[in-house]
Amino acid sequence: MLAMSYGNVYVARVAFGAKDTQTLKAFQEAEAYPGTSLIIAYSQCIAHGYDMAYGVEQQKLAVETGYWPLYRYDPRRPALGESAFKLDSGAPKGDLAAYMRNETRFRMVEQQGPERYKELVAIAKANIQERFRLYEQLEKVLPPAPAGK
Repeated sequence: MLAMSYGNVYVARVAFGAKDTQTLKAFQEAEAYPGTSLIIAYSQCIAHGYDMAYGVEQQKLAVETGYWPLYRYDPRRPALGESAFKLDSGAPKGDLAAYMRNETRFRMVEQQGPERYKELVAIAKANIQERFRLYEQLEKVLPPAPAGK
């Protein structure tokens, strides 16, 4: 959001395993953009505590649950009468707790305090929904009509 607030930085959030065409499009747009480009990519890590062979599936779950939403912000779009922000993810669905249980970093929290973990999952779900609504609103922001038209 900070980089997008400058208005002249191309910003994308991608997850190759979830939506490879969106990732490719983001890299192509970033390469073609004549200024600064920032691509934030989901990257699984051995420290997440699952077999890396399942990385693609975990990325899909992250995107599907809304934990890792995909978008592209291209400052050139307003010149075409389009919103600079493009949300590439659908509405969050799926079981966030199931996604989180795949990863040791979250399972440890659940083991230390199951009730607190349930509270934290509920808070995370609410935050995901709130963020998704914000992104939907950003996608609706169109440039002002040219003067005199």
